Amino acid sequence: MAFRARGWRPPPPPLLLLLLWVTGQAAPVAGLGLGSDTELQIERRFVPDECPRTVLSGDFVRYHYVGTFPDGQKFDSSYDRDSTFNVFVGKGQLIAGMDQALVGMCVNERRFVKIPPKLAYGSEGVSGVIPPNSVLHFDVLLMDIWNSEDQVQIHTYFKPPSCPRTIQVSDFVRYHYNGTFLDGTLFDSSHNRMKTYDTYVGIGWLIPGMDKGLLGMCVGEKRIITIPPFLAYGEDGDGKDIPGQASLVFDVALLDLHNPKDGISIENKVVPENCERRSQSGDFLRYHYNGTLLDGTFFDSSYSRNRTFDTYIGQGYVIAGMDEGLLGVCIGEKRRIVVPPHLGYGEEGRGNIPGSAVLVFDIHVIDFHNPSDSISITSRYKPPDCSVLSKKGDYLKYHYNASLLDGTLLDSTWNLGKTYNIVLGFGQVVLGMDMGLREMCVGEKRTVIIPPHLGYGEAGVDGEVPGSAVLVFDIELLELVAGLPEGYMFIWNGEVSANLFEEIDKDGDGEVLLEEFSEYIHAQVASGKGKLAPGFDAEMIVKNMFTNQDRNGDGKVTAEEFKLKDQEAKHDEL
Repeated sequence: MAFRARGWRPPPPPLLLLLLWVTGQAAPVAGLGLGSDTELQIERRFVPDECPRTVLSGDFVRYHYVGTFPDGQKFDSSYDRDSTFNVFVGKGQLIAGMDQALVGMCVNERRFVKIPPKLAYGSEGVSGVIPPNSVLHFDVLLMDIWNSEDQVQIHTYFKPPSCPRTIQVSDFVRYHYNGTFLDGTLFDSSHNRMKTYDTYVGIGWLIPGMDKGLLGMCVGEKRIITIPPFLAYGEDGDGKDIPGQASLVFDVALLDLHNPKDGISIENKVVPENCERRSQSGDFLRYHYNGTLLDGTFFDSSYSRNRTFDTYIGQGYVIAGMDEGLLGVCIGEKRRIVVPPHLGYGEEGRGNIPGSAVLVFDIHVIDFHNPSDSISITSRYKPPDCSVLSKKGDYLKYHYNASLLDGTLLDSTWNLGKTYNIVLGFGQVVLGMDMGLREMCVGEKRTVIIPPHLGYGEAGVDGEVPGSAVLVFDIELLELVAGLPEGYMFIWNGEVSANLFEEIDKDGDGEVLLEEFSEYIHAQVASGKGKLAPGFDAEMIVKNMFTNQDRNGDGKVTAEEFKLKDQEAKHDEL
């Protein structure tokens, strides 16, 4: 309620209507005094505990009554017409006794009034209704009171400690309300509909009294707005629930407030001292957030899912306000982003976000990267002699701590008490780590930062590494075993015997079995005459070498099949 259609015009000032009986005479009413049937008598049968205002001469009142003669016979009742009697007091629109009897009444007060003939219809009476010289009894219940000098009354009964902004003309608001008459009768409630009332303020979308009563409110504030009828629905009411000449009382709680000209607002909560890089359009961010409405109502949280929200920024993957609000952040930064609805989910809303809602996001940036990023290497220590550098094929032993950009520890070989061992360049670690270990000398310490497309990608490692995570490795290289030339898994350290096949074929049967071949190769390695590629399964290398020589696949190698590397370029076993 409390709205009006476009083109609505305020009603004219209440007319001093002379409310008449069907006979054409003034409606029955009474005055003030005590004594016999010749004097006005008033009995206050119920007086409410709170009485902020009483009837004065010149006020307009709405009241119900039952009119009877002294013998109890009813001659009139407003209840029978299902409508209050509406009239100005003290302006001759009532019989003198009633004009006097209504003065001093409170809303919801009930009075029993005995009016003598001289203050009622006297010796003439009302033909066919009130006999001459009749004493009249009225049981009166006052429903409403106002004066043409009244203005909107505002009573704020709760105001939040922080009030950064108040309603101004042309703002758009969302509020809940209970609408009652002065006697407390409920005529409407947004709470019952479980939906806020959403409207512009000060541009004629509301009744004038509500337009005025909402100005200056804070989000979270609660106030009671009392509106006289000439600033509400006037003489005619709304045609449904609100009768003519009714004062209205709105108990309002403001939930939301914005202006169509608003942009986002950003409040920095925590900004790290060391901020080497700030996010830009096209970056990919991982961040946590709590999402609330402006009144603090929670609607979503990445924390509750125990997973960051991961997205590109500046490319329309998120609402426009968030796209803008995430620009320029540092890793580890915490900020509050307030997004007006035209930069959020608009008039329609989404899910449990109501239409036209201002959104508040408290975010914590975990990491970000750009798809064009490569690895970053920072050498923290190099020994004096750093001439032998790691290359593809070398066997490395190293320690590391692995963490996320926000410092969250993922893994540590130091904690496990053993090194991590790999052959460089053979896909035994993620590509970024393979790149980060190159050209490193024994004893060197370095930090390698690996973007997700060179790490574990969008999928991450279930339960260990989040998807799309930037990784930080603090590495110390402890041992380097030089690898073999590219393409070789075994090499000779000296001259190769001219009778190599015969040396392998110890039983001289012209055929070499796997057992003979393996025994010979291991003997050469043990004596230092040969070398297997470090870091691989020696038995697997020997078996592959044998299989390559066994060209017909019969499980044995003959002299005709046997060839060295330089004799058969396709094979690298010897």
